[in-house]
Amino acid sequence: MTKLKELIGRLKDKASQGKAAILSKRATLSLLRATSHDPFTPPTSSHLSTFLIAGDGSRVTASAAMELLMDRLQSTQSSAVALKCLIAVHYVLKRGSFIMRDQLPYSCGGGGGRNYLNLSKFRDRSSPVSWELSSWVRWYAKHVEQLLWASRIVGFFLGVEAEEDSSQGWWTKAGEERASGLSNSEVLRETEALLAVIEGIGGIPDAASMEGNKLVGEMRSLVEEDVVVALSEVLVRVNELRERFGCLSFGEVVELVYVLNRLEKCKETVEEVVVVVVVAEKQRLLWDVVREVKEKVEKVFREEGKTMRTHRHRATKSERFEFPTLLIDSVDLVRFPSARLL
Repeated sequence: MTKLKELIGRLKDKASQGKAAILSKRATLSLLRATSHDPFTPPTSSHLSTFLIAGDGSRVTASAAMELLMDRLQSTQSSAVALKCLIAVHYVLKRGSFIMRDQLPYSCGGGGGRNYLNLSKFRDRSSPVSWELSSWVRWYAKHVEQLLWASRIVGFFLGVEAEEDSSQGWWTKAGEERASGLSNSEVLRETEALLAVIEGIGGIPDAASMEGNKLVGEMRSLVEEDVVVALSEVLVRVNELRERFGCLSFGEVVELVYVLNRLEKCKETVEEVVVVVVVAEKQRLLWDVVREVKEKVEKVFREEGKTMRTHRHRATKSERFEFPTLLIDSVDLVRFPSARLL
């Protein structure tokens, strides 16, 4: 029964590709070839590149190509086709032209909500392999959604502008300069959006049953690249917050500690997913910065605790009542850009 369904899938691929070839629909043909029903083979780079080229040009052309891709993703009941469509979306995000990437948030329901790819309930019961792949479809769709959402928050598509500058280390000088121009709340908001991408890898399905599956391997490789980029961008922002620590309000310090605690919880999972030695060395830089900031927070709170105890011992009742408010208000008044610019 399983072999029959696989045969039917291949026949559908041949028929659809033949029809597209006859009608000379280049984008359709390249997309169909890239998103076949084969559950073990990933789309080839040549087919994906052809699709990207076919969609490059005017905004109308790019919009039509993305609509074609999203229609195939939303209409298929095959987990293999769905995974390959998601890989195609990922390729557009990372390697597509600006005009094609610009269509992504809109074709994916850019209202900002979660599950706008509408694949959280995806199930393919046609075969044991398809059933296993279904969990990867759900997880990968969530990852792509979060990646697109984080890109909207930071103002650029992740993995496209985040290029390593060997003279600056793991993050670019341009990234530092951009972060230094943001307000404290903006830096924290971007950090949380990037952190959500990193946290998402914690729900990755068990790969044991999919060992040797090149389709899953390709997807994991793309996700690993995303995690590396997200970590790099988080490092830029955590380092920036460290530089302007004395300028943070009480509420911002509390939010920063919350973000750093969440980040530390991801450490073990990140080290399991990202296995590149060079990247692992750079990860240690991030964890060192996180530890340094947390130690600085703890020191400040200990010192302020001593100050408050001393003040309470000397103050009148009315002064004791007013002190915490005065302390917080005095910190709130200090709001400057990056300390590097002072």
